[in-house]
Amino acid sequence: MSKAIDTKAIEEHVRGLLTALGDNPDREGLAETPQRVARMYAEVFEGMCYSNKEIAEMFGKSFSDGFENAGTSDGTDFVLVKDIETFSFCEHHMALMYDMKISVAYIPNGKVLGLSKIARIADMAAKRLQLQERIGTDIAEIMQLASGSEDVAVLISANHSCMTARGIKKPSSQTRTITLREKFRTDTALQNRLLQMTR
Repeated sequence: MSKAIDTKAIEEHVRGLLTALGDNPDREGLAETPQRVARMYAEVFEGMCYSNKEIAEMFGKSFSDGFENAGTSDGTDFVLVKDIETFSFCEHHMALMYDMKISVAYIPNGKVLGLSKIARIADMAAKRLQLQERIGTDIAEIMQLASGSEDVAVLISANHSCMTARGIKKPSSQTRTITLREKFRTDTALQNRLLQMTR
């Protein structure tokens, strides 16, 4: 069951945060900031309102015409949507994960998903307080549910402002993660093809 984000509570907490920072939440520049932040959070954290199963149901539109035997010849033909641009927020500091590019591959099992649905799945999984590693796991699970295929791979690269703008302050650092399921995990030749195509 999907849940709603409590924007009124966010407004109250943002107002308190502004006061805690030593500013006046009633001054002209900040008077509407709590409402703006609440609206922004409702947008950028939309994925928190849904479970992986619900997201799979939302974006599981598939096509079977001509694909009844897809993935069954030698089991290594795959669909790849590369470099889906999105962003997320780290759950440790609520800091932005930016310049994020996600590539999603799967071996069709009798049907294929609409390509835009794969991008929407990636977006929705990222719109949560997240770890980059978990984004890959969430997308893989949603893809398995939506496509009916167990054979899924997710590759993510991103910059983390908790590393680039604070703390250790290494602006050129980039984090890359790979999530492999079933044939992508066990078939080395398949892995090599995937990595060549995502370079």
